[in-house]
Amino acid sequence: MARRNTPLPLLKEIEIIDAGAQGKAVARVNQRVVFVPFAAPGDVVDVQVIKKKKGNYEGVITKLYKKSPYRSQPKCEHFGLCGGCKWQHMDYDNQKFFKEKQVKDNLDHIAKVAYPEIRPIIGVENPFYYRNKLEFTFSDKRWLQAEDFTEGEKPANEMKALGFHLPGKFDKILDINHCYLQKDPSNAIRLAAKEYGVRKGLSFYNIREQKGFLRNLIIRTASTGDLMVVMIFGEDNEAAIQEMMEFLAGKFPEITSLMYVINTKVNDVIYDLDVHLFKGKDFNLEVMPGATPEQKPLQFKVGPKSFYQTNPEQAHVLYKTAFDFAEFKGHEKVYDLYTGTGTIALFMAPFVKEVIGIESVKEAVIHARKNAEENEINNVSFHAGDMAKLLDENFLSTHGQPDIIVTDPPRAGMHPKVIQQILKAAPEKIVYVSCNPATQARDIAEMDALYEIKKVQPVDMFPQTHHVENVILLVKRSKTE
Repeated sequence: MARRNTPLPLLKEIEIIDAGAQGKAVARVNQRVVFVPFAAPGDVVDVQVIKKKKGNYEGVITKLYKKSPYRSQPKCEHFGLCGGCKWQHMDYDNQKFFKEKQVKDNLDHIAKVAYPEIRPIIGVENPFYYRNKLEFTFSDKRWLQAEDFTEGEKPANEMKALGFHLPGKFDKILDINHCYLQKDPSNAIRLAAKEYGVRKGLSFYNIREQKGFLRNLIIRTASTGDLMVVMIFGEDNEAAIQEMMEFLAGKFPEITSLMYVINTKVNDVIYDLDVHLFKGKDFNLEVMPGATPEQKPLQFKVGPKSFYQTNPEQAHVLYKTAFDFAEFKGHEKVYDLYTGTGTIALFMAPFVKEVIGIESVKEAVIHARKNAEENEINNVSFHAGDMAKLLDENFLSTHGQPDIIVTDPPRAGMHPKVIQQILKAAPEKIVYVSCNPATQARDIAEMDALYEIKKVQPVDMFPQTHHVENVILLVKRSKTE
């Protein structure tokens, strides 16, 4: 006889006790961890379990009995559906508190090593409109909300959307009215592009059927005032493309770089496609202040396919923290691991003898070399390859032993082979910059026999989210220890 599925439980009047990973809050019921999105520590709620895994549940709030003192009114009308700002229901000071706590918890429970007092997290002045890049998706079937079902069947035009994917749903697009992540005229451009498409009867993309004319919209802003708009079309219709591009150019004369891409592929990736320049220049100019007031500001040409820190003001704070931790004397050979497009390497280069950057993505290394040339910095070299394979004894022998290593790995942290090579290289200092304090703590535990933590500085790059950057200074232990 077939075994019936056990209904998932409704958990009554449980208290949320912490703000956890992936932006989800945490409760405990009968020794089982319960992850609850859009909750805040101190809430007392009913939670309907929607997923059951070994040792934990995941659920959604069905009733709120008591509000947390950490709660605040979300600014955005899309909060709770859009996954971009999962912590907007907590005021900014409390967001910073839990980010700092996240760093401490990871050092305590994962690294399990001694460390000095954590410095207060460095926050932002304005926790909204801080991103310099957003990508939106057109859809002919927008995500319907509860109120939509009381209004009967909708005309096709009212089903069209331009917005973000719902978390975990590749084919569900939430139509966005106002987004608080990117400064004006980002919202105006998005709304105008959608209105034009509806008015002209242009087909919006159907993700499941892989067809439609209007597919994606990328908007990039810059600290210099440059404004880039990239339209991605799902069909090669020259006349319709020209008309839409002329509309955007006339409606928004402040656009300094107007481009388009024709993407008829199954995926949304444009890195292997041609970008056509319609108006203006083919890049945004970004300027980052130097590490000291005397240093000449760095300039970066950011193209439609370029990677650049999405919060440039806080990126400077992050790099300055890493620079201050290193305390360069001027004679050092520095290895910059996971160098990306070379921003940290170029930031530090004027103050040391040499910087050697290593990066797995070949295109990023090409950009890094170009950035060095544009900024007339000659004491840097960039090398492309798999870090776990490239950083070996032969590489160290060829390029020399590092005095200081700066490492800024992806969220997965460093490969065990990379950690072993760092330990063999045995630089006097390691400055570990991380976007994931959990994997950072894991890696530091592996280096504890040779290195001790001297400084810890969290930096908030992404307000309204659970993400936190953390910079740790590791110094080689003396032989007497």
